[in-house]
Amino acid sequence: MQGCKEALRFLFEMERILNMPKSANQKLKLLYLLKIFHEKTDENHCLSAAELAGELSAYDIRAERKSIYDDVECLIQAGYDIVYVKAKKGGGYYLASREFELPELKLLVDAVQASRFITQKKSRELISKIEKLAGPYEGKQLQRQVYVAGRVKTENESIYYNVDRIHHAIQENAPISFGYLEWNVKKELQPRREGKDYRISPWALAWQDENYYLVGYDEEAEKIKHFRVDKMNRIAELTGQSRKGMEDFGKLDVAEYTNRTFGMFGGEPETVTLRLPSHMVGIVIDRFGKDTDIRPLEDGFISARISAAVSGQFFGWVTGLGRGVTILSPARVRQDYLDYLEQIKTGYDENEIERQKKG
Repeated sequence: MQGCKEALRFLFEMERILNMPKSANQKLKLLYLLKIFHEKTDENHCLSAAELAGELSAYDIRAERKSIYDDVECLIQAGYDIVYVKAKKGGGYYLASREFELPELKLLVDAVQASRFITQKKSRELISKIEKLAGPYEGKQLQRQVYVAGRVKTENESIYYNVDRIHHAIQENAPISFGYLEWNVKKELQPRREGKDYRISPWALAWQDENYYLVGYDEEAEKIKHFRVDKMNRIAELTGQSRKGMEDFGKLDVAEYTNRTFGMFGGEPETVTLRLPSHMVGIVIDRFGKDTDIRPLEDGFISARISAAVSGQFFGWVTGLGRGVTILSPARVRQDYLDYLEQIKTGYDENEIERQKKG
């Protein structure tokens, strides 16, 4: 008798399932279930079998609790870390492990927000994508701001594609041609060399002072040069041709080259006004941003009011710009700079040199 009842129950269940309307999404049930686990669950937010069935209905998928158990088991067998929490209230299943842990995602978000070469628009897009790697509840913790003093974001949206094109040319052993831009006194980017393209054999991409640089061989100048990637445009791979300068690049220590070529400085911030030749406006904008107070002076000079970290490294940077650069204010910083120069001069006094030789 008991066997008959079980048989009848089985037949009724089968009839009910067979009569259940099949949507086009029914075959995608496991994929949608996995999507729900990714988007709706974490260790503090579980979903019961009934709740999972309810979530699936939003995708026009009908499911019974028993089938949910089987589907979850399939996902576990496939390697997904789905955990069941037994509780009278709030119990159920959740996805315990993800590709990235929350602290790792926070680190990625902070790196994107703090990165100088990533534009504000692209930063928002990348962070939105990173948030999707977390659940909806943990994703809210990624909506934060990292403030970096003096951060100047690039305005060139094409830098990501520039990097990709350069990498491809390096892999294909092909030279590239490109236009190169520079700042003018009006704070506008304009073509260098009257728009004439450079022809360079790319050998490496260097990351220094929060900017990407192409390190390549200039066949015309017959030497290794570097170029800011965000200042490059119209990059074209010269297919069918081979790179030159392998011997020169083979002798180059890229790490040592970048450290020697691209300077950095740090110290206490000060507002400093510089007087410098107008052709150096690009150096100022690249270092301190377009919002820098730059004003034209007589005889082809400009004044630039900057916020700088005043230290020996800063003074070394000013000195490296050449004789045409003067610190106008404040007077204390100007005097400190004169003292800095005097100390350098003293170090080259003949008597001092002899004393240093004797140790």
